[in-house]
Parts: sequence; C-alpha cells; structure tokens
Amino acid sequence: MHETEPAPEPVTTPVTTSATTPAENATTYRSLLRTPEFTPLLLSSAAHTAAQTMGGLALATLVYRATESPLLSAVSMFGPSLAQVLGASLFLSGADRLPPRAALTGLSLAFAATTALLAAPGLPIWSVFAVLLAQGLIASLGGGVRWGLLNEILAKDGYLRGRSLFNMMGGTTQIAGFAMGGALVATLSPRICLALSALLYATAAAGVRLGLTARAPRAAGRPSVAETWRANALLWSSRPRRTVLLALWVPNGLVVGCESLFVSYAPESAGTLFACAALGMLAGDVTVGRLLPPGPRTRLGVPLLVLLATPYAFFALGPSVPLAGAAAALASVGFGASLVQQERLMALTPDELSGHALGLHSAGMLAFQGVGAALAGSVAQLTTPARAMTVMAVSSLAVTAVLARGLRTAPVPVGIERRPVS
Repeated sequence: MHETEPAPEPVTTPVTTSATTPAENATTYRSLLRTPEFTPLLLSSAAHTAAQTMGGLALATLVYRATESPLLSAVSMFGPSLAQVLGASLFLSGADRLPPRAALTGLSLAFAATTALLAAPGLPIWSVFAVLLAQGLIASLGGGVRWGLLNEILAKDGYLRGRSLFNMMGGTTQIAGFAMGGALVATLSPRICLALSALLYATAAAGVRLGLTARAPRAAGRPSVAETWRANALLWSSRPRRTVLLALWVPNGLVVGCESLFVSYAPESAGTLFACAALGMLAGDVTVGRLLPPGPRTRLGVPLLVLLATPYAFFALGPSVPLAGAAAALASVGFGASLVQQERLMALTPDELSGHALGLHSAGMLAFQGVGAALAGSVAQLTTPARAMTVMAVSSLAVTAVLARGLRTAPVPVGIERRPVS
C-alpha cells in the first residue's frame, strides 16, 4: 500500500546563471568530454579522489601500527564520513546557494591543509580524530556542490552518463592510488604518503580555479541551518525519495564496512584488496553507465545490491588474498546500483533542489560508510575481521530485501508533485 505524498512547500526560484549552455545531447563519452567545463571538473575530481585514496590508506596504516586496533584503523580511514550527518544537517543548503567554483576550490584547499597537519610527526591519536571530524564537516558540502554543478553542466538527460564517467575515472584513480599508496607506505612511510596527498588536494584546487568559469549560485538566498532543515524535510517527505535515499545509503555503507577491515584482515596486502575492489567498481560503472540500455538498467537496481554484498558473506571461511581479491572485485561490480538509484532520485526531484538532493545522497552515503566502518570494526574487535565481514554482508542483504519492493515501483514524474513557485 502506498502512502499519499504530502505536497511540498514552495521552493526558492533558481537563479539563471552561466554563459555555458548545458549539453542537451551529451549521450556519448566523447560528447561529454567536449562539453565546456566537464573535463576540468572531471580531472580535478580525480585528483581529489587520488588524494583521498592515498591519504586514507596511509592514515589507516599509521593508526593500526600505533594501536593494533581494527576499530580505530577502520574509523581512521572512513571516520570523516561519520561527520557528514552533522554537516548535512547544518551546511547543506550551501550546495545550491554558494558559487560552485569558489566553494570547490575552498574545499580542496581545506583538505590540503588538514591532510598536511595529519602528516606532521608526533600528532597524538586523539588529535588525528579531531582533524578527521573537521574534514568530515567540510566534506559534507562537497558532494552537493560538485554533483549539482555536474547536473547543471549536463542537464538531467546527460547526468547519468556523466556520473558514470566520473565513477569510472574514480575507479581508475582508486586502483592507481591504492597501488601507489601501498607501495609508498611499504617503501617510504605513511607520513610521506600523507604529504603527497596534501599536494594532490592543492592540485585539485588549482584545477577547479583555473578550469571552471565563475557561476552564480543555482538558488537565491543565503545558506542557513533553517534552510538546510527545510529542504531536507521537503526531500524526506516523499516516500519514493526516502526509499531511494535509504537504498543509496544503507546497503552501500554496510559493505564499505567490509572494505574497512582490509587493513586488519591482510595488513601487508590491503592495498591489493582495495585495488581489486576499485577494479570491480570500475567494471560495474562501465556496464551500467555505458553498456546497458535504460530498460534493463532500471530493472537491475536490486540485483546489483544483492551482488554487492553476497561475496563478502563467505569471508568467514578465511579466503586467501587472491580469493579475497577476486571476491572483492566481483562484489564491487554491485556498486553500479548507485547509478540506477541516482537516476531515479533525479527523476523524483525538482531542478532547484537537485544540488541539495545530490548532496544529501552523497553526505548520507558517506555517513553510512562511516557507520559501517565503525560497526564492522566493533564486531571485529569482538570476533575476527573475517567474521565481521560476513555479519556486515548479511545485514546489507537484509536491508536490500526490505527496500526491494519500493525500488521496483516506477517513479512518479517530478512535475506531478511540484507547485507553482510563489
């Protein structure tokens, strides 16, 4: 039985900005790369991802060597995501109300500064987690700004293909980043790896500043906590949107909890396992974003979520590193489900709230990844990393089963639920 969806309150009239016309027919990767501003945004995002990948692995290794704690190691790598919940409840209205170029430049520079601080020798463990909290609060705004800008550059008909290319670039960057990070950690030191990550963040900031044009915000008004809460409540008021957001957040986050235990499961081969997972994610993004036509793609959202968790259910058997890497690669193909659900979310969201909705998706997804890492680390403390992975995988499958019915229902066109702007 479906609930009657409450009518949303009037939304702020978006500001028409930019001399750049969105790519209305951006249906191929080649046409995407020819779209003004798309390639600079893609490359700067890749540099940011490479910095996160190398820095996260280095910090998790540093913390594990100092504490020998699977929990602290997992939280140090994915802990900033936990702060996304707080950030999303306070700052997310800025996703559509701040100039995108200035916001993205400032975010990357803030990450460069805080990562350089983490590389400093003698930093107490408690200080490390305080810095990670600050990073999480900063990052809560980044997803909404970046993906709202991408949706503006490409328009909705090109968003899924563009996001697919971003995910493919992200997967390739993660493979290279984990491989390079693992080599640097083994041959040099985690602190040197963190310093290089700070440099990459600064490079990302330069790419945004020099490669993007100055755009006015998509919506009028100043960012505020009250506006953030109002828009969050509006987006959450729709049962179909709630279902999609939960599907984007929870199964994904629980499986990332499995990945957060790679360092404690195989300390000397964690980089290899992360690279295998990134390779699988790349394959899933290519398949969903490039090879599948719209009809079959929309029907694969739930099966891909099942695939995402199932291989980790067998980790209690203690597979060797080669088998564990193959299982991680196969499972990560299921991350392609997020593209299906993002397309569904955009079909259910008014244009003037697109950045906020994508920011809520991004912040919530990362927050649940942090929750997943904390839960997985806690279970691993009481049992073993291998058994904890199985527990997280089974939990992910259970959540997917609960959400499956709502994800198979065709989305109501967004125009039906919109009211005239006052």
